[in-house]
Amino acid sequence: MDLATLMFVSYRAMDERVRQAMRDAGYDVTVAQSRLAQRIAEDGTRLTELADRAGVTKQTASLLVAALEREGLVERVPDPEDGRARLIRLSTRGREAAQRAMEVVIGVEGEWTAHLGPELTERLREALVRLREVTDPDS
Repeated sequence: MDLATLMFVSYRAMDERVRQAMRDAGYDVTVAQSRLAQRIAEDGTRLTELADRAGVTKQTASLLVAALEREGLVERVPDPEDGRARLIRLSTRGREAAQRAMEVVIGVEGEWTAHLGPELTERLREALVRLREVTDPDS
């Protein structure tokens, strides 16, 4: 298998564990919604910036935000820097969901570390960070 496929297999395994845990905890969120929500800054993000970060159109981002809002996971609030603009930010329920997802991620990474050992896990992380530098120069 090529490297990209191997990385994708591990990514999908993690993603599925997180999605299942979220469903079990009562959070009904699609993959697209969760990927958008992951890009919301702590103090909120404007819709246009959120669309850019997620690599989707403003219209798509707007639809995803509306769905997240219906689930009670995000809220729109006035931008303190521009009263005409609105920020999208995680609601209390959204922060709880994000915390639950992070707990699952930490647990899976712990399983991977137990399997690979701490040294190989750290080398893998370093390699992936370096690879990210050339594949995503804006990060």
